[in-house]
Amino acid sequence: MSDHVPLLEMKKVAKDFFGNQVLKDINLKLEAGEVLGLVGENGAGKSTLMKILFGMTEINETGGYDGEVLFNGKVLHFTSPFDALAEGIGMVHQEFSLIPGFTATENILLNREPQKKSVVSEVFGERLNTLDRKSMKQKADGAIDKMGMHIDGNMVIADMPVGHKQFTEIARELSKEQLKLLILDEPTAVLTEQEAEVLLQSIRGMASRGIAVIFITHRLHEIMSVCDKVVVMRDGVLVHDVAAKDTSIPEVTRWMVGRSVNIDAQTHRKPPETPTIMSIRKLWVDMPGETVRNVSLDIREGEILGIGGLAGQGKLGIPNGIMGLYNAGGQVTFDGKEIPLNAPRRCLDSQLAFVSEDRRGVGLLLDESLEWNIAFPAMQIHNKFLKNYLGGLIKWRDEKAIGEVTRKYIEELQIKCTSSKQKAKQLSGGNQQKVCLAKAFALNPKFLFVSEPTRGIDVGAKALVLEALKKFNRENGVTVVMISSELEELRQICDRIAIVSGGRIAGILPATSSSEDFGTLMVSKVV
Repeated sequence: MSDHVPLLEMKKVAKDFFGNQVLKDINLKLEAGEVLGLVGENGAGKSTLMKILFGMTEINETGGYDGEVLFNGKVLHFTSPFDALAEGIGMVHQEFSLIPGFTATENILLNREPQKKSVVSEVFGERLNTLDRKSMKQKADGAIDKMGMHIDGNMVIADMPVGHKQFTEIARELSKEQLKLLILDEPTAVLTEQEAEVLLQSIRGMASRGIAVIFITHRLHEIMSVCDKVVVMRDGVLVHDVAAKDTSIPEVTRWMVGRSVNIDAQTHRKPPETPTIMSIRKLWVDMPGETVRNVSLDIREGEILGIGGLAGQGKLGIPNGIMGLYNAGGQVTFDGKEIPLNAPRRCLDSQLAFVSEDRRGVGLLLDESLEWNIAFPAMQIHNKFLKNYLGGLIKWRDEKAIGEVTRKYIEELQIKCTSSKQKAKQLSGGNQQKVCLAKAFALNPKFLFVSEPTRGIDVGAKALVLEALKKFNRENGVTVVMISSELEELRQICDRIAIVSGGRIAGILPATSSSEDFGTLMVSKVV
């Protein structure tokens, strides 16, 4: 019997939140220098498991957890992430935790800056030490080199493209001398394919230096290309723990969802030959990182039009500009009437709706219930879910109607929650995304923009969200424009797909066109 001690061991770990059992009997081992791919649908418990390992305060504040976590053979009792960092465990979260006004170098070394003593500080104490900028630059550059992706250490975070912010977070962890285990939660969700490839290389580099990595992602091909083993979770239970070389993407997908997901078999209808419902002419939008320069586009009534293109080419700017969230110019007519730009309320009054890609920033009222999230916009804009008293002098919330509409969408979109009264912030990312959709559906719009509706959500939830959009389009005759980085998704549900390159439309093809044809448009230079 060998007395080998793994770097990390979890024994019978369990956790419940608000009466919801989110983890049951998790047993897991990880060796130094090993890369573990952790996969599962949203709400499977992956993030909660990592929060336990990283000592997140919300775990302690909700009664801790059952079972044991051992690191280097020692039982952990973390009260905060600082304890985890001191042990050599680092984590890069889905939501960035960088200071926007600081440079990359300052963020990488935050609270660990090398300092210089001076005559003044010798007398008055170390609070008056100055920062050793030269040494800071060396340390930060060293961490950036370790990562293998060049980012500018002097650039202020607020000016950076989103991919570089992600790399800054990773460099911050790599700059910590004692790092033994790094947790990466959905690190490639915001990266272009080239950046994602660089990240996978840097994970391989970390492993070769003996750093263990736990890599959470919905992109299964990344797991297969970089991980030594794959751990699959479903409904809070660890269902499989297997060497990556002994499994395949279809098999892992089946384990994740407990059923075979076939999202390729799609019956395509012919693009409808209907009149134009929205006409866009010479649209420009000043959205950082997604500038639209000159877009002209006609959208047909009742169709599902996809807008695709590589990251940063301007596809996200189109809905954000038309809906008035960023400064825009040009001309948009909808249903025969001109829509004024830079006027969000006028868009909503015209029965346009928008599901933003930024679900936490503009999508949800995180501290409010699901009922309030789903019904509030319709109540505010269209006076729905209100009862009139005294001939309409007093309007009061119709709680019964609000409860009914919320339960309808919980059922239809299979939103995992304890009840319609649960707070939005207590839901997993994928379920929050479904609430954003339900909110737009409840407005009963004529026209719906939906931006990155499946970003960061798993295979099973993706199929559901896409199906819900298709059903909403078919049953209610609503025109849908879906903006997505995932071409395959657009091809599944859209009638036509417009590709944006360099802030302009590079071309529009039927969804049945080949991936190669779309790829050619994506890299074409539009003049």
